[in-house]
Amino acid sequence: MAGRLLVLLRACTTTTTTTTTLRLRSNAVVRPLVRAMATAKGIPTDEEQATGLERRALQALKHGKDPYSMLKPKEYAGTKEEPHIVPCIGTKRLVGCLCEEDNTAIVWFWLHEGDAQRCPSCGSHYKLVHHELPH
Repeated sequence: MAGRLLVLLRACTTTTTTTTTLRLRSNAVVRPLVRAMATAKGIPTDEEQATGLERRALQALKHGKDPYSMLKPKEYAGTKEEPHIVPCIGTKRLVGCLCEEDNTAIVWFWLHEGDAQRCPSCGSHYKLVHHELPH
């Protein structure tokens, strides 16, 4: 049945310059539905479909910003000249340092705004940097 209908549709199709029409036996003209994916633009991109917070995040990433700390942080040497950067919305933050790779104990200390501070155990330097929330 479906095969006969397909043959009938192909036989009855008349092509014009802009649209495809189908003439039935009762002289009624039927035009196929135009779907959104069949438009000249094609499939919408993520930026075109995104709404709300997702759209905000995509626009910020496009401008080179990381509003919700989604990307891996940049690694620093931990020296006095190039300390590890710790983002914070206040003036102090509790930081945990894993001094050695195979160490199971974490050394916790308070990091205050201002100059870089050292870990009391291994000597790595950390610096608190003020971070604005995106909303």
